[in-house]
Amino acid sequence: MPGSRLTYQDRESIAAGLAAGLGYAQIARRLRRPASTVSREVHRNGGNSGYSPEHAQQATDDRARRIQHAGEHRPSGAQDFERLFAQRMVETGLPQMPAAVLACLLVAESNSMSASQLIRRLGVSPASVSRAVGYLEQLRLIRRARDAAERRERYVIDDDVWYRSCLQQVQICLAWAETAREGTEILAGTEAARRLRELGQYFDHVGHDLAEAAERWRHLITPLHSKAP
Repeated sequence: MPGSRLTYQDRESIAAGLAAGLGYAQIARRLRRPASTVSREVHRNGGNSGYSPEHAQQATDDRARRIQHAGEHRPSGAQDFERLFAQRMVETGLPQMPAAVLACLLVAESNSMSASQLIRRLGVSPASVSRAVGYLEQLRLIRRARDAAERRERYVIDDDVWYRSCLQQVQICLAWAETAREGTEILAGTEAARRLRELGQYFDHVGHDLAEAAERWRHLITPLHSKAP
């Protein structure tokens, strides 16, 4: 049925179609599947010249076992904590779906997950995960990495992400301080200049203090400074 998982018989039909020189759309019509399903299946498993139904089925079974194995070893209460963590981030200003994705990555056994894993874990649409990932990438809280074994992208949260996040806040503080100083000169002699001078001094001190604190405690999350900021 369209939308269900490919069977071994489906994969044999794909291999036969490729051998006969058929295009993805023609094979897909025979299987009553989207052409994109056939295209992904072939490219994921050796391409037109290297596609094997046996190897494709084995790879699919192996992925399913890895996913099941990972799920079986989640500590008791992990799902509830993941939701609580996401809710705390929402309460501090992060949108709901980016917060859910970030919490998911933070409590995962490894420091990365693929889009399909996030979709299954969160029970949301691919578009929702894509938008959330894009938002988190803009904040530099996660990055993309290519998984050569599975031929897909994974989303990674590095150990030093919080250090780098602090440095971003430092830059924001220093930018505010610089702008306030410019305003103080332009509006010299006015009440606004006084307020801007105080604002500039405040952000200048906060920025430098935050930078010193971030560096002082960096070793707690990036041992021996092994990762570049």
